[in-house]
Amino acid sequence: MPSVQTVKEIYIDSFLEMLDYPQIHTPDDQADFADGLESLYAKHANVLVQMAKGAFQLRKAVRSGQVKGSRNNEDNDDDRHHVSFECMEECHKFLDRFYTSRIGIRVLAGQYLALHSNHASSGSSLSDDTPNKHDDKYIGMICLKTSPSAIVRRAASDATTMCLRKYGIAPRVVVQGRLDLTFPYIPTYLHYILLELLKNALRATTEHHASLAGPLPSVTVVIADGDDNEDVVIKIMDEGGGIPRSRIEKVWSYLYTTADPSIQEGFIGENDHSSASPIAGLGYGLPISRSYVRYFGGDMDLMSMEGYGTDAFLYLKRIGDSKEPLPV
Repeated sequence: MPSVQTVKEIYIDSFLEMLDYPQIHTPDDQADFADGLESLYAKHANVLVQMAKGAFQLRKAVRSGQVKGSRNNEDNDDDRHHVSFECMEECHKFLDRFYTSRIGIRVLAGQYLALHSNHASSGSSLSDDTPNKHDDKYIGMICLKTSPSAIVRRAASDATTMCLRKYGIAPRVVVQGRLDLTFPYIPTYLHYILLELLKNALRATTEHHASLAGPLPSVTVVIADGDDNEDVVIKIMDEGGGIPRSRIEKVWSYLYTTADPSIQEGFIGENDHSSASPIAGLGYGLPISRSYVRYFGGDMDLMSMEGYGTDAFLYLKRIGDSKEPLPV
């Protein structure tokens, strides 16, 4: 697939560039290395978008018969034409390993850059959430006092803007529970995860109630934690009509989307987490969000009541309480 080939070339070029980099002996060498690493960090900023386009291209090839889709390596030739695109297990295993590795590399590079340079200035390739290195609440990208309620409100504002841009209306987002809670986490990634969940909730609610008179039902976010709790738990509840039971597993597929294919074909984004992206259609939002959560030792789950709505549960481990899940 052309887009996947582009990503492959980006990684090969970056790997060769890092291999050729001279050893660091002085502070000036370290500053040069940081500049080079930041350039590579920016170079990889739209890899998720490119991979989503690759999935779109693969989907077209499978459905047109150009590529034979199989559930796993043991399928015979007769089975290959009858396998659902979303159930190509070998492809899923590869994508799980690829995305988990990518998250680890981005975290390592971002943490190095945040620790060694002040990237809070305008023009940095790092997120706006990256702190000033003199802020004592931060160790690199990790905020020791991350406020879930503050990040929920920011993600809700971004999701509302995207919903208004698409539909002209948007449901209200209500935040309840432990609004005073803080815990160690990386705000950038928590914002991305919450934005994906809220985009889905706002989109479903708006579309499900578009033909009904009166105000849209609110989307409710509940933040829970306690001294004896294993995780910080965030629940996002919507009345968007729910998901059929037969489709629950598919929503975790990197290869599945319910949106218009023209969105994937036409969208060109500068980076993966841009608020300029469409509210739905790129196909990787939920599975990538779950990969982020699992990388940091947590998990994500959905409970849906078809005809009514969906509850999304986000289980967050405090940074430092879990080991990195290296792909094998």
